[in-house]
Formats: sequence, C-alpha cells, structure tokens
Amino acid sequence: MDWDNLRFFLALARTGTLINAARMVQVDHTTVSRRIQALEKQMGVPLFAREASGHRLTEAGRYLLPQAEAMEEAFLSIASSSLVKDEGLSGLVRVGVPEGLGTRVLAAPLAKLAHEHPHLVVDLLALPRLLHLSRREADIVISLERPTRGSVVVTKLSDYVLRLYGSRDYLAAHAPIVRVEDLKGHTFISYVDDLLFSKQLQFLESFFQPSVFGLRSTSVLAQYEAVRAGAGLAILPAFLGEKDAQLVAVLPEQARFQRTFWMSMPSEIRHMARVQAVWQFLREVARAPESGLMPPPHSVR
Repeated sequence: MDWDNLRFFLALARTGTLINAARMVQVDHTTVSRRIQALEKQMGVPLFAREASGHRLTEAGRYLLPQAEAMEEAFLSIASSSLVKDEGLSGLVRVGVPEGLGTRVLAAPLAKLAHEHPHLVVDLLALPRLLHLSRREADIVISLERPTRGSVVVTKLSDYVLRLYGSRDYLAAHAPIVRVEDLKGHTFISYVDDLLFSKQLQFLESFFQPSVFGLRSTSVLAQYEAVRAGAGLAILPAFLGEKDAQLVAVLPEQARFQRTFWMSMPSEIRHMARVQAVWQFLREVARAPESGLMPPPHSVR
C-alpha cells in the first residue's frame, strides 16, 4: 500500500475538507482528491462519504484510520531517530498533561531527557484542566478524551486503571468493607462536580452515591493527600495508589475503572526533530510497566 496515499487519507480525515487537507500537505486540492480516489480503488470500498459540508469517514474509513495512524507513528519514530542522531536536539517543546500523570509519572523522565540533551528545553504543563492545541498552549497535549477536531496527529498513549483507596489508619478505624453496601456512611474525597474538565472523571455516579464528602477538589493530588491523611475514601489512579504503602485498594474487583490517555500534536509541527523525539519518548515512558498506568491484576496489597 502506498504510504503517500495514506498520508492524504489522514489529512482529509483530520480536516474534513479537500481544501483544508490540501493546505495541510501543501498541494492542490485536486491532488488530494486524486490520491483518495486511488486509495479507495485499491481498497475496493469508499472511505469517505461526500457531503455538502465536506467529507465524512465511512465505516471502512473509520476502520482504516487507526491503522494509518499506527503507520504514521512508525514513520515518525524512524524519522525522529535519524534526526536526533544527525542533528541532536535543541529548542523548546511544551507538553500539556493532566496533573497527576505529569507530576508522578512524566516529570522525572522528562527532566532526565532534557539533561541528556543540554540544548533541549521541556516545559511540562501539569494542570487540572484541558490544554488546547488550537490556542498554541502546548506543542504536545495528553488528554482524557480523543481530539475530534482540528489538523492534529493523534495516538492512543495508554489505558490506565483507577481504584477506590483508603488509608490503613482510616480503614482500621471502620468496619471491614466487603461489598458496595458497606460504603454507606463512609466519608468520600472527590472532584468538584461543576468544575470537571472532562466527563471521563465521572466515576462515583456509576458506582456509588456518597452522602458525606470530607473534601472535594479540582486537584487529584489534593485528593490523594487527603486520603493519605485519613480523611476518607477516594477513587485514584493506580499509579498513585499502588505505589503508596499507606493506601489500600478497597473492593478491588468492583471498584476498578479504566480510562485512556490520548496524545496529540498539531500536524504542521510533526516533522520537527525535537517534537518527534519528545513524542516518542512519552510513548515509551507511558507504556513501560514501571509507569504503573496498567498494574497487573493481582498487584492489590
């Protein structure tokens, strides 16, 4: 299969119109149309539905999209390795990430990367809110929801697990919790509902409705510290809870949640050596077992 055709396919899938896709890859829109037609002929199925507002992916197109993105990632990885070897890394890369992931998983490895490349500067924006590529707030953004708009390169960074945790002191002072009904009357630590920056942070609604809150915060690290202090129970990422000997997973089978981190960057900077290098580095760190994002099933203490 011709990689160039897939490159045009990705451009049209991300922009939705021939004109915008042509701008992305810097060709005439008729070239984009011709390449898409060649790919559809090769595949034997239509990949886009032509509508008045633009081009929408068909079922076959949606099936092809993640495979084309995987090929793009492989290409970027090869290009990144070659550019780093030949030119080294220099300049600024700004990375926007959720607070907990940024501080507890990515900060130390990124600092080490920058140390190994003295001319590279990494700005780590670890904030409890969504950062926008469209506003140029960051070069690379890790988010809880997959971006669906704009000319961006997107990849699934990693799934991650969350569990319900309590401190050993808190749990010792209460009756054993062996079923969901035993949670009644317990104090909970959670997010501020009307300030949630992603619907992916809604956990309790589908699991249990607490009647008592000891603390609500926009910061997952504040929630984590409150649980460590014995203020109540909270649903926390396993990369926080499993590495803390003071915390114990409560109802580990029933109170287990899985979410996904997505990573994206503007299409126009995907060929920059420093951006490619940090992109690939983040993938390696997040997917390594020591990240703790996806702990083994029997890792509960």
